[in-house]
Parts: sequence; C-alpha cells; structure tokens
Amino acid sequence: MDPQTQPASTAATARPLELAIILPTLNERDNLAPLVVRIEEALGPAGWEVLIVDDNSADGTADEARRIALHDPRVRVIQRIGRRGLSSAAIEGFCATAAPYCAVMDADHQHDPKLLAVMLASVKAGEADVAVASRFADGASMEEWGRPDREKLSSIANGLARRLTGVELSDPMSGFFLLPTEIARRLVPNLSGIGFKILLDLLATSKTPLKVKDFPMNFSARRSGESKLDRAIALDFLAGLYDKSFGRIIPTRFALFGTVGALGVLVHMAILYVFLLVAGTNFSWSQAAATFGAMTFNFWLNNFLTYRDRRLKSANRIFWGWTSFIAACSIGAFANVAVATTLHDRGFHELVAALVGIGIGSVWNYALSSRFVWGRF
Repeated sequence: MDPQTQPASTAATARPLELAIILPTLNERDNLAPLVVRIEEALGPAGWEVLIVDDNSADGTADEARRIALHDPRVRVIQRIGRRGLSSAAIEGFCATAAPYCAVMDADHQHDPKLLAVMLASVKAGEADVAVASRFADGASMEEWGRPDREKLSSIANGLARRLTGVELSDPMSGFFLLPTEIARRLVPNLSGIGFKILLDLLATSKTPLKVKDFPMNFSARRSGESKLDRAIALDFLAGLYDKSFGRIIPTRFALFGTVGALGVLVHMAILYVFLLVAGTNFSWSQAAATFGAMTFNFWLNNFLTYRDRRLKSANRIFWGWTSFIAACSIGAFANVAVATTLHDRGFHELVAALVGIGIGSVWNYALSSRFVWGRF
C-alpha cells in the first residue's frame, strides 16, 4: 500500500472520544484507507473514531477495515451477515458508539470530510440539532458529479420531503449529516430502517421538529468502485414517504410485496387466459401454469424493489433465491390452486376463483420469503 494512504496509529492520546463517523459500506475496500487519511487531515489525530458498518461485501471490505484497525485503534468494524441497507447500517452505528456526537457519510469520497469540523462545532454550539452537508445550499457544487439527471430527481424529492418532515432545508435527501448521538438513539426505536434515506427517517420520526443547519458541499465523483444507488432510488424514496405516512397501518415492506403481487395478478391472468383460450388446456393446468409464471415474475420484481436493500445479485444467489422462493411459496401455491379449482368447480367465475386463490397464498408467501429467501441469502 502507498505510505501516503496508510493511516497512522494513535494509540496513545489524551483527547477524549468526541465524534463517531459511521461509514455504511458495500464493496468499498479500496476507498477505506485513503478516507481515514482524509478524515485525520480534517479532524486531527484524536477525538474521533471511524465505525465501518459493512454488509458482508464480496470484495473484502470488512477484512480491509480489520487490517487498518490492527494499526489504528480509531477504526472499528461491524460486519453484518444477513442484514443489509444503508439506513439499518447507520442505526447499528448509532447504537455501537460511545461518542457523544455521530456523523453519517459515504465511504466513496463523494462527501468531503473537511466539513466535519465545522458541522461538529455548529451542533456543539447549539446552532443546530442536525448539521447537514447540502448539495443545494448557496455555495454548493455538483460539477464534479456530472449527473444532471440525479440533480433534477433530488430537487423534486426535496420538495416532497419538506412537506412530510415540516423541516425547511435545502437537501433532506443528503447522506452526509451530523447530530448528537443521544438524539439518534432516542429516535432509533421508531425508525423504519428501510432503504437509503436515513436523514429523512430521522427528521420525520422526531415528534418535535429538529433544528437543522445546512453546510454547502462540493459533491464529488466516486473515487473507486460502483455506486450502491440505481434506478430504483426513486422507488426507495417513495417507500420512505409511505412508511412515515401509512407504515403503522400496513408495514411498508408488506405494502411493497402486495404491490408486486397486484402486478403479479395481471401476469397471472394473462398466462391463465393464454392457456385457457389459446392452448386449450383445462382450468387446473392453466391455473398451475399461471401460478408458476406469476411466482417467477414476483420473485424478480421483489428482488428489484421490495428487498432492494437485500438484493440478490450474483447468478448463483439469484438461482438459489428463486428456487427458495418457489419452494417457500409452494404451500401457498398449492392452496391457491386447490381453493381456486374448488370454487371454479362449484360454479364461481374463473376470475373470482383465481383471485380468491391468490389471496389465500399471499400472506404465507410474504412471511416465508422474507425469512427464507432474502433473509437467508
């Protein structure tokens, strides 16, 4: 490793721990050591710790964090198995540090550590409950990012988020912020922990509006690796809005699962009538084929949307995840076909019979797939 990117050891220091920088990571191995160096340049040699919360990255991010920690006691790592998502990683970081203040930032060098000192000073002085590094405040820049499409999307999302939280700030979708750890831990029991927008979750959960101060940020391009965000980021944001508005009535993930299931109904009906009207097969075989086709469709869309924070990506995991999804839903599918066939044989219209069969299996499918597909792989 380049000596310039090797963080120095600071085992002996008289300055007490003041700030924890929480880095939720997924495949950020090459970014860690240079980022620790940048944080030290911004904050000095002591008074802070870096808490790397890694979602069992395939590139050995957790091992690299442990290697750094052997020589630098300011670095700690939590390697999560079977748990994924930026929001839930930040929550675990809030609960794992003794530092009176905590910051959440990305490990990909898009967030400038130089802002940490001024953000901390502002919160300590009582100027704000939450200091937010903003991409849209006066003086901020996103030239290096080079993503005008994301810039427009973020601007629209900000307006919706302000309506939900009642907090006026320029960038409620920011992933770089700092606050007293006591406030974060107090809000933790009521946070959804779903998706990527933990700041929105915190602001919307607090019963009393939190005082927020913006700090203009030069939002840079990613240094190494691939972005954890994709086209589903807008859907992830809408899921966050739903969770804070209706999540206590119908859990967000179940609502997403149900939405996918509703689309699966259309797929189911299309396949059913193709077999009935085109292929000329009997209702039982047609219903079975439609059920299998809809289950496959539901697996792919749930993997993309409902369980986006736990998404199965490699061909091996997708195959075994799909196999497990089919197996977990087989009992529900059997009940689906049996009930629908019975109702049809007793004179119910095929549409009604099919819909009742789908309803019977849906709750079972959700419970088992959550546990044995995306919870396992």
